[in-house]
Amino acid sequence: MSRLRTIFRKLARNTSGLAMTEFALAMPFMLTAGLWGIETANFAVTNMKVSQLAIHIADNASRIGDTSALMDRKIYERDINDLLLGSNHNGGERLDFYAHGRAIISSLENEDGEQFIHWQRCLGAKTWASHYGDEGDSGMVGMGPVGEEVFAITEDEAVIFVEISYDYQPLVSDRLIGTSNIRAIASFTVRDRRDLTGIYQKVPSTPDPIADCSVFSNPFSAAGGGGGSSGGSSGSSGSSGSSGSSGS
Repeated sequence: MSRLRTIFRKLARNTSGLAMTEFALAMPFMLTAGLWGIETANFAVTNMKVSQLAIHIADNASRIGDTSALMDRKIYERDINDLLLGSNHNGGERLDFYAHGRAIISSLENEDGEQFIHWQRCLGAKTWASHYGDEGDSGMVGMGPVGEEVFAITEDEAVIFVEISYDYQPLVSDRLIGTSNIRAIASFTVRDRRDLTGIYQKVPSTPDPIADCSVFSNPFSAAGGGGGSSGGSSGSSGSSGSSGSSGS
């Protein structure tokens, strides 16, 4: 018994393994804090990229169209498909936006003093609908959060409104950030004078695909291919359109 007491006294006075013991106890907390910091930083960067992507799409969609001094600019399905292809490259390989998210482009116009969504184009595998209106909706105040709506002022003007939703792809776990959905909106008034009667096909006999809002797919994936005229599903030739940072 006395021998055991002697051993215990020696152990009590022995501090040679103190640092290792403290490190072993603190390691789980340090590792969790480090991983949380990395995940939070990545989430912030991804938020910024998604926001920039919405601005990129809205800005370019407000500029596309034929250049002519004699008539209003016409826009074509090919223009929109090229725009979506460019945004896929702009999003980057790490984001892989159209595999995990969705972009909705709306043309908000003014008809007899009322706001309406003339046409809408969508792309992305994520099942997600517009929070601010669908193609053909009319009698609107505008598009955007309540009290912050944007709108077309005159009948010869259009506003491009873009909505984006993206499911964040965590480095470690989305439990470290609390939410996995990122949303962003952006809008730009259309540059110059645009032919607002609809969207045309460049070559009606061989129509380009239409980024249909009823289709949920990623044409830029390895299986879906990609290219300058990729996007959505095929549609008929001629003009289209009707005349009439969040949760997931």
